[in-house]
Amino acid sequence: MKVDHALPLEYSTHQNQLNILGFWIFLGAEIMLFATLFASYFTLVDRVGSGPSGAEIFEITPVLIETIVLLTSSFTIGLGVHAIRLGYKKAVMAFFGITLLLGLVFLGVEIYEFIHYVHIGAGIQTSAFTAILLTTLGTHGAHVTFGLFWGLFILLQVKKRGLTPETANKSFIFSLYWHFLDVVWIFIFSFVYLKGMM
Repeated sequence: MKVDHALPLEYSTHQNQLNILGFWIFLGAEIMLFATLFASYFTLVDRVGSGPSGAEIFEITPVLIETIVLLTSSFTIGLGVHAIRLGYKKAVMAFFGITLLLGLVFLGVEIYEFIHYVHIGAGIQTSAFTAILLTTLGTHGAHVTFGLFWGLFILLQVKKRGLTPETANKSFIFSLYWHFLDVVWIFIFSFVYLKGMM
């Protein structure tokens, strides 16, 4: 395996570069998935039937907590990638660990939110609006859950093997995934929650 020391560690081999390119292509498919969910949401947002509307069920406090926590996690994972490039293994593990803890907090608030919706009668079978709302939020939440497990496995690999071209590549690809989830959340925050509260 030929390592190019002029490049950042995560890009330092030809295979690493191909892995990153392949992941960008995968993210293109993920964009299509969420674009389809958003298109469905915008089509069904007014189909409330006898159920509640977004303005009746959305609460600003949990949404703000989720947003602040997830955006902070995007910052901490960015610091983790910077630490990879500086070769600071402990800092990488600390920043990735903080990112995962913030992701866990986000997920906890989202689960609370789901329980609240169901409790007030906004379940998945209540109306087309609540069905697409819970499907969209649930799909994003499932991605975050997957990311928590993925990130944990990467942390364990970095702890065991250190910062190698392979572990740096895996960590960087995970950071792309996490940033993607943050971007999707910004769209959810802006076009689902804020628009729905108006």
